[in-house]
Amino acid sequence: MKIAVCCTLAGVFLGAGILYGAGQIFRTAAQINLSNRTVQQISVKAVDSSKKMSTAEIYAADVNSVVSINCSGAAANFFGQSVPYASSGSGFIITNDGYIMTNAHVIDGANNIKVTLYSGSTYDATVVGSDTDYDIAVLKIEANGLSPVTLGDSSKINVGDSALVIGNPLGELTFSMSSGIISCANRTINVSGTPYHMIQVDTSINAGNSGGPLLNEYGEVIGVVSAKYSSYAKTPVEGLGFAIPINDAFAVAKDLMTNGSVTNKAYIGITAATVTQALAQQSGLHEGVYVYSVNPGSAAEAAGLQNGDVIIKMDGTNITSMQELSDIKKSHSAGDTVPIEIIRNNQIFTLSLTFEEQPLSSPQGNTSNHAPGL
Repeated sequence: MKIAVCCTLAGVFLGAGILYGAGQIFRTAAQINLSNRTVQQISVKAVDSSKKMSTAEIYAADVNSVVSINCSGAAANFFGQSVPYASSGSGFIITNDGYIMTNAHVIDGANNIKVTLYSGSTYDATVVGSDTDYDIAVLKIEANGLSPVTLGDSSKINVGDSALVIGNPLGELTFSMSSGIISCANRTINVSGTPYHMIQVDTSINAGNSGGPLLNEYGEVIGVVSAKYSSYAKTPVEGLGFAIPINDAFAVAKDLMTNGSVTNKAYIGITAATVTQALAQQSGLHEGVYVYSVNPGSAAEAAGLQNGDVIIKMDGTNITSMQELSDIKKSHSAGDTVPIEIIRNNQIFTLSLTFEEQPLSSPQGNTSNHAPGL
């Protein structure tokens, strides 16, 4: 009996030894595959408009041209008391001596503006000019030898093209990149009654990205990103982002750099409102833009527009809304002459309208119908 017990115990220990030994053999024989690939660090590569670049190359080439913008100021609260506030956004360098483009809403109301480069250097910035109609602002910092971006041509973009953003989402995740595609090359976005011509993308855009560059696959800037419009009725949305086409934005920026304001803005001199399809059916009016009033001495009066006219076409483009009319107006300058088609007393007339320069304070909502001025 004792011998049997001893044999049993011996068997147990022997088995354990074999299992241990097998474990040792398994551990010795197991292999972990490690990559021996040589990883090449991407150095800063200049943008070459004739060659497509990888996403990593675009980041390396453009990140030194992107800036973080931090603003502070004071605003009145509900009780009329002045309270401090802070905001942040993005921007990009357009000249090597310190001119920077961003959104007007990024710096609106700011008393103090700080610009930080990718290198970590921080500068005080002054506002060269800002225009809320186009949501573009130009800042200036006292620095030289900076790395300006390469501006592309936003008229040559296609739906499906690559779209990349470098900026500062949430104001904290500085110099982040996101990527996607162009979802729509020519989109009109209505914000508080004002239409904006935009590039629509599915690239991730969040608060803090406003004012940063939208880049194509050549590393060129094709738009100015705006997080302000990447929401609907204050509801966050996904897969929707917008940027102001660089052709529009840079035209405004040049005016701001030269004059400190946007000059020669086209102006018609009317108050008007959209005649929707439903309203047209109810009222018997034609779908288009109904003229409530004509400003005395204005371009509209000189062209022969009258109260009660319905504008249905301008510059060869059919007009069905205030957005479309305003969008065409914004594409022209003071002094440009365009044909304008109207319906008056159920008859179609064609007039010739020469835009005047928009006054510094144009009438807005000055009728009982609260129709905006154009």
